[in-house]
Amino acid sequence: MSADRLADLSAAGVSIWLDDLDRGRLESGGLAALVEGSHVVGVTTNPSIFDKAITSGATEYAAQVKDLAVRGVDLGEAIRALTTYDVRWACDVLAPVHARTGGVDGRVSIEVDPRLARATAPTIAEAKALHWAVDRPNVLIKIPATVEGLPAITAVLAEGISVNVTLIFSVDRYRAVLDAWLSGLEQAAANGHDLATIESVASFFVSRVDTEVDKRLGDGSPLRGTAAVANARVAYEAFQEVVAGERWKALAAQGAHVQRPLWASTGVKDPAYSDTRYVVDLVTSNVVNTMPEATLDACRDHGEVVGDTIVPEIANAHAALAALRDAGIDLDDVVQVLEEEGVEKFVASWEQLLAAVQDALTAAAG
Repeated sequence: MSADRLADLSAAGVSIWLDDLDRGRLESGGLAALVEGSHVVGVTTNPSIFDKAITSGATEYAAQVKDLAVRGVDLGEAIRALTTYDVRWACDVLAPVHARTGGVDGRVSIEVDPRLARATAPTIAEAKALHWAVDRPNVLIKIPATVEGLPAITAVLAEGISVNVTLIFSVDRYRAVLDAWLSGLEQAAANGHDLATIESVASFFVSRVDTEVDKRLGDGSPLRGTAAVANARVAYEAFQEVVAGERWKALAAQGAHVQRPLWASTGVKDPAYSDTRYVVDLVTSNVVNTMPEATLDACRDHGEVVGDTIVPEIANAHAALAALRDAGIDLDDVVQVLEEEGVEKFVASWEQLLAAVQDALTAAAG
C-alpha cells in the first residue's frame, strides 16, 4: 500500500466520484482541487444535495436569484436555471478528465424531477430537457429505477443520452436495469447513434440496506451490518453474468461502453461501523464509488485497500443473505420499503427546495 490511499483505490479499478456539489465549492476552486489532488473523477447530485446547497448558500446564489426574479421567470424555470448552472460548471471543471478517459469518467449527474418517478413519459421528456439545458457532453441524466423508470431508461439511452440509473436496492431490479440498458443501446444503434459516446452507470444503494435490516434485526444480533455489502456483491455477480452474454458482446463490438456499477449511499450511518466499509469492502475493477466528502476524507486518511474485495467474496455474500432470510428478514420487503422511502425523501427535498427558492424570488422581486 502506498502513502496515497486514494491512488491505491483508483489503481484497484474504482473511479472515485464526489457525492456533493454547490456553488461555493465551484467558486472557491474546491472541486477543482479535489480533481487535482484527491483522484476525484466525477460528481453526483440529487434533490437533497441541491436542497442543502441552495437553501444554505444564499450568498452564492443571490445574484442569480435576483436576475431570475427581475425576469419574472416561473418557479420551475428558476430551479432548473440554478441547478443546471452548477452542473454545467462542474462539467467544465471535469472536462479534462472526460477527455483523458475517453468519456468514461469526468461525468456529472443531474436528476429528473423526483415527482415524476412513477410516470414514464414525463420522465423521458424531463430527461431530454435537462440534457439540452446542461448542454455538455459529460452530463449524466439520473433516472430512478422504479418500474415506471425502466422504459424511460431505455428510451433516453435510445436518444443517445447518457444515463445514471439511481435508487437501485435489489438485485432483481438491477437485472431489470441491465436489460433496460442493453435495450437502450440496441435502439440507439438502430437510431444511428455512436455508441462510444453513450455512457451509463447503475447506482446501487448500499448503506441504507444495513440501516433498514439492522432495525429489523434489533440490538445484539450477530447479523447486524451484514446485509448491505453482501447485497452489493451479489449485484456485481449479476453484472458479470450480463457482460459475459451475447447481447453485450454484440454491443461492445460496435464500440459501446459498459454500464458500470456505481456504489451509492456509501456514507456510514451507524457509528459502530468503520467509516470506510462501504468503500474498501466493495473494491474491484471497473466500478464507481460516489462518496460524500467525509467518506472521501476517511478513505484518504485510513482506507485499507487490499485488492479485490468483491469477486472472491460472492459465495460468502450469498451465504450472508441466506442467513438473514433464515433469521426472518424479508429482503424483498426491505428493498421495496427502501425504494418507496428513497423516492419520498427526494420528493420532500425537492418540495423544500421549491419553497425556499419561491421565498427567495419573492424577496428579490420586492
